[in-house]
Amino acid sequence: MSSEELFALIALATVGTFTPGPNTALSATIAANHGLRRALPFVCAVPAGWGVLLVLNAAGLGVMVLGYPPLRWGLLAAGVLYLLWLAWKLANTQHLSEAAIGPVVGFKQGVMLQFINIKAWFLALSVVSGWVIGHDDTVARLLETLPIFMFFGLTSNLTYAWIGASLRQWLRGPNNTAQRLQWFNRIMALALLGTVVWMVRSALQVP
Repeated sequence: MSSEELFALIALATVGTFTPGPNTALSATIAANHGLRRALPFVCAVPAGWGVLLVLNAAGLGVMVLGYPPLRWGLLAAGVLYLLWLAWKLANTQHLSEAAIGPVVGFKQGVMLQFINIKAWFLALSVVSGWVIGHDDTVARLLETLPIFMFFGLTSNLTYAWIGASLRQWLRGPNNTAQRLQWFNRIMALALLGTVVWMVRSALQVP
């Protein structure tokens, strides 16, 4: 892989992983509600799940999934329903105990979330079609690309989780009323709703 290709790949990895999305929103929310340690399983699940997704796309699964409308829309519907459920749980916290519970998405759920995240499918297919498939050294390029995106996926979600954890005490507010935390959860719920809208609009643009 040339230096120009590597630079373009790193730029895509930065934009694709650090821009807000369901993964980063959940990383920040779990850490804000439960602390950084409780968020780490999900933080680690994101690059692990996306790494598997990238390998499957390199094997041709992504073309089949995104090229077969019933399967693509089924994945989209599952992802949308799951994110709407999480957004509803976040938006309906009324008391300190409820705000402190929040959604705890563990490692297994975090890995599975990547497979119903249509944004992750589009990104993986873009990476595979632009940097992996169509070259003589396909396997070598995949082995080069995979750790880069897994590293950025881990770094971005860990950064968002650290921010959420850093705000935790402030969000609990004076006398542990957690009113700020409740509003933070509602803002994160709106962020998840925004992601849902983006996912649906992106899917509608695919022929």
